[in-house]
Amino acid sequence: MKQVIFILCLIFSQILQAQQSFKFAQVTDTHVGGATGADDLRRTVKDLNTQTDIDFVILSGDVTEFGSDQELALAKQILDSLHLPLYVIPGNHDSNWSESGANSFRRVFAGETFFFRHKGYQFMGTTSGPNMRMGPGQIPRENLLWMDSIFTANPDKETPLIYINHYPQDSSLNNWYEAIDRLKTRNVQLLLCGHGHINKQYDWEGIPGVMGRSNLRAKDTIGGYNIISVGAGYARYAVRRPLVKTEPIWAEVPLKKQDFGRSATVYKRPNYAVNDRYSDRVEEVWRFQDDADLGAGFATYKNLAITANTAGRVYALDLRTGKKIWSYQTGGKVYATPAVWKNYLVVGSSDGFIYGLDARNGALRWKLVAKKAVLGSALLVKGVAYVGASDSVFRAIDVKTGKLLWHFDEVKGYVSAKPTWADNQVVFGSWGNGFYALDARTGKLNWSWDNGQQNRMFSAAACYPVFTAGRLFIVAPDRYMTCLSAKSGEVIWREKRDSIRVRESMGLAKHEQVVYVKTMDGNLLGVSTDADKMDVTWQSNLQLPYELAPSAIETNGKSVFVPSHAGLLSAVNSVDGKLEWQYKFANALINPILILKNGQLLASSMDGVIIKLQIKE
Repeated sequence: MKQVIFILCLIFSQILQAQQSFKFAQVTDTHVGGATGADDLRRTVKDLNTQTDIDFVILSGDVTEFGSDQELALAKQILDSLHLPLYVIPGNHDSNWSESGANSFRRVFAGETFFFRHKGYQFMGTTSGPNMRMGPGQIPRENLLWMDSIFTANPDKETPLIYINHYPQDSSLNNWYEAIDRLKTRNVQLLLCGHGHINKQYDWEGIPGVMGRSNLRAKDTIGGYNIISVGAGYARYAVRRPLVKTEPIWAEVPLKKQDFGRSATVYKRPNYAVNDRYSDRVEEVWRFQDDADLGAGFATYKNLAITANTAGRVYALDLRTGKKIWSYQTGGKVYATPAVWKNYLVVGSSDGFIYGLDARNGALRWKLVAKKAVLGSALLVKGVAYVGASDSVFRAIDVKTGKLLWHFDEVKGYVSAKPTWADNQVVFGSWGNGFYALDARTGKLNWSWDNGQQNRMFSAAACYPVFTAGRLFIVAPDRYMTCLSAKSGEVIWREKRDSIRVRESMGLAKHEQVVYVKTMDGNLLGVSTDADKMDVTWQSNLQLPYELAPSAIETNGKSVFVPSHAGLLSAVNSVDGKLEWQYKFANALINPILILKNGQLLASSMDGVIIKLQIKE
């Protein structure tokens, strides 16, 4: 018995020795590229270099304001002068508006995740998205699989684990529960986040969580970061005012092995009961689960459905069975929706190439280089592909040969959506508050329009413009809906109403008398296409929760199909606006859907799920 006690004491002593006291800094939400972001970060780096008892620094996301290559390069230049080890993950500002398709962050900082051991603790950080599509945050599927691989390679479940993500681990993230459930298989003792720009404590299903303040000065004279002291059974937080002082401890978090069964907080997992409610109206024919995120819609070729993922693969599934038929690997994440004309498929990749593939087998026919990522989806008309890229260039390409027919190099910012055909013009918006109409034959600028906003995040760049009867309709994050003359670009009307908070999701009715718009409050409205003002002439009884998904609204004439940011697809009667059915197949943003023949449709979600649905008449 004495020997057993001695051995237990020895083990306990070794654990205590392994878990040594130390300090580290959490810097977050630096927003380099914003008003004071660069200066505030320079001051913090200078201050950190004076600290003698800090072991390393964690930068927990929103490193930049807009995710641009220029901002990332500036942030890296500032951080290169830091003398301490640095571990960095991206936040939503680094990925949602990234001109590189969230590739440059990985290149500049040599990754978007981290895992390391330090003085008896494990530290793990993952990215959070949303990548290139507005919506709640989402830990990429690739990151979740990476977590699995790290845990497999490190089978020790007793070493204390501290986990870092930019977002709070709650409904702020669509798939928070997938990370939490993985973490609960380990001795997770603390979760860190940024995003909210304030110091705040949480309980995420029994796991202590702490949000750190932004490094920005905001309305103060200087910014600040947190110094975290880890000791025997505690983590103490104190704000450091760079080059001025360290403030008193504002939080002390107990570090211990958690008993998750006794947690005071239990968040609701996604509920799929709605599928049973409408089982007589719609059914799932097949399902395909990708091992990467999906940010693209579909093209079809005969019996193939073609899409692409963030692992850089363009691939085709058998429409009848969902079985993968062929795959082609590009060199970067793909967010562009593939387009097909005859036997030819065109798709851009964030590796900076536009690809021409054989739609039958995925064989490469040609590829055309751009100077930056190609995030815009191609519009194919009579053998010509019209596509915008991140190098401020819009191109017309011969689909058969890949020959460049013309280019327009005066785009402000980058293009990430699909252009619209309007009376022999191609029209599109960019993430520079620009909107353009080009002659489809020559590429000559017929007219351009600027929304007058100073903030690039208010650009009409994510919506698919709607054209009918000589008018163009657009919606944007500034919550304005705008009607322009397709011939001249003159504003016919432009309105913003507190009661109709439009954003980026819209579509055209089959009869073309109304433009469907989805509001941020989860309503679906129809706005007249011939009125001299924003005249709502049709309304549904659809009521979704707060809603951000920018994916286009589609219709087959009988029903109107509305994607959401939480994997819920709704069908509304096109005549009376009554809800017909809903189907929830994921808990992530739904990409552009595709209506098929015989009452079928294809849908995919950002977390890699693809389904084929059959509507029952």
